[in-house]
Amino acid sequence: MTTKENLWVLFVCTGNICRSPTAEGVFREFLRRNSLERIVQVDSAGTQDYHVGRSPDRRSSEHARRRGYDISGLRARQLTQRDFEEFDLLLAMDRGHLEILRQLSPPQHHGKLKLFLQLSGLEETDVADPYYGRTEDFERVLDMVEAAARGLLDHVRSHLLRVST
Repeated sequence: MTTKENLWVLFVCTGNICRSPTAEGVFREFLRRNSLERIVQVDSAGTQDYHVGRSPDRRSSEHARRRGYDISGLRARQLTQRDFEEFDLLLAMDRGHLEILRQLSPPQHHGKLKLFLQLSGLEETDVADPYYGRTEDFERVLDMVEAAARGLLDHVRSHLLRVST
């Protein structure tokens, strides 16, 4: 972790229209509910440039909205080399994304790279891509993201306690 005042977290998937914006929106809401939104900065990005500038997939937005998360204002962007410098945690949605992050990241930043679900307490390692799936696949993504976001919130709190002492 860096010694800068805020903690910076980036969620990464393939096109940045389903999984990573869902994670960003859910975690933003968790931070808001815990009055941490000024201390923790959150963003999301895709490993590919397929959807740059586009809104999240309408199904992701709709399922998120039903659970009280508004991701409609987010816009897809592609991961940049600068992200490895600026962010304290880069959280991959699946093992494929984690491998891409390792390949693109300068070695000194490899410690920042993690699977998002490592923080969830779930047995799964990957948040499956719901893009070609059914309604229940988008709901399952939200279930997994909420579990991992709770774990990430605990991680953030413990980090903030260490930094403040």
